[in-house]
Amino acid sequence: MPPTPRGPHDDPDDRVPVLQAVDLRKHFPVRGLRSTAVVHAVDDVTIELYRGHVVALVGESGSGKSTIARLLAQLMPATSGRILLHGEDATARGRRAFRAYVRRVQMIFQDPFGSLNPIHTVRYTLTRSIRIHQGRLRGAELEAALEELLTRVQLTPPARYVDKFPHELSGGQRQRVAIARALAADPEVLLADEPISMLDVSIRLGILNLLRDLRDRLHIAILYITHDIASARYFADRTMVMYAGRVVEQGDSEAVTQDPKHPYTQLLISSAPDPDDLDARARGARGEAPSLVRPPAGCRFNPRCPFATDVCRTEVPPLLPVGEGREAACWGYSDRPDRPRVGSVLETYGARKEADR
Repeated sequence: MPPTPRGPHDDPDDRVPVLQAVDLRKHFPVRGLRSTAVVHAVDDVTIELYRGHVVALVGESGSGKSTIARLLAQLMPATSGRILLHGEDATARGRRAFRAYVRRVQMIFQDPFGSLNPIHTVRYTLTRSIRIHQGRLRGAELEAALEELLTRVQLTPPARYVDKFPHELSGGQRQRVAIARALAADPEVLLADEPISMLDVSIRLGILNLLRDLRDRLHIAILYITHDIASARYFADRTMVMYAGRVVEQGDSEAVTQDPKHPYTQLLISSAPDPDDLDARARGARGEAPSLVRPPAGCRFNPRCPFATDVCRTEVPPLLPVGEGREAACWGYSDRPDRPRVGSVLETYGARKEADR
């Protein structure tokens, strides 16, 4: 669904996706003697990223979020599906095509400790990125480019940071350097793979505010990958919830987090720490996430869902409309007579707990 206008940058082109994945699928072969099994890491995922907007991809570990980021960055090939840049096929075939692609689509990795080479200074790291994407600048031009990048990520004065090694910086400062390295390409899209999960809680908000400022000033599209749905509500315009390699709900971030429709989304939100409601937290979801080598038939959440019926166990639900600009992959929102009756997951678990006593 195209975004609504949100600022002075808006023009008709902003209602066309900058980067789009259509029916993206990634299966990893299971290594072993004569094994034909595969891990169903991502199945039939469609994502649209628009200029000046943030899309959050939320889910628990192993849901396929980071795999999608790497597929969009073309760090690994997709099993099937298409990646489109401004509506045209963007599959990078060869080194030159890949370099042209990464000038427009850059990735920020989760670990700021591992994404920077410890034996090189900030100057070396950023200079190399500048020369790859902007030409072999030298002298005053190079110094001006370095100063601009560090200023963009709020590492000021630049002279204080440019000649430091990664171990001389804090985790938040290292992540800002990693963001500056991505910005050297002047990209149209940033793929941020859990950019705050390894940082101290006290500095996470600063990184999110930096990315929001870059979105507004540079008018770039951002895919924000996280397991923290609360930060998605704060930072993202739209939120997509993943479970076991599939998208189960998507829509406006405020609506998804305040009025979750899919049973898994309800449980994901209720899992946030709440010291005043320990009993509700204890009820939680029954069972474990399914095997992605042999995923369950039908809805992949059906073994843990209290509302599952026969149709949930046999047929994969499509994304069905559940409100304006909102969709959920749950048969409970279809018009078929054998649909399940979806309600509040926590209330249902609570009633079952009382009945078991």
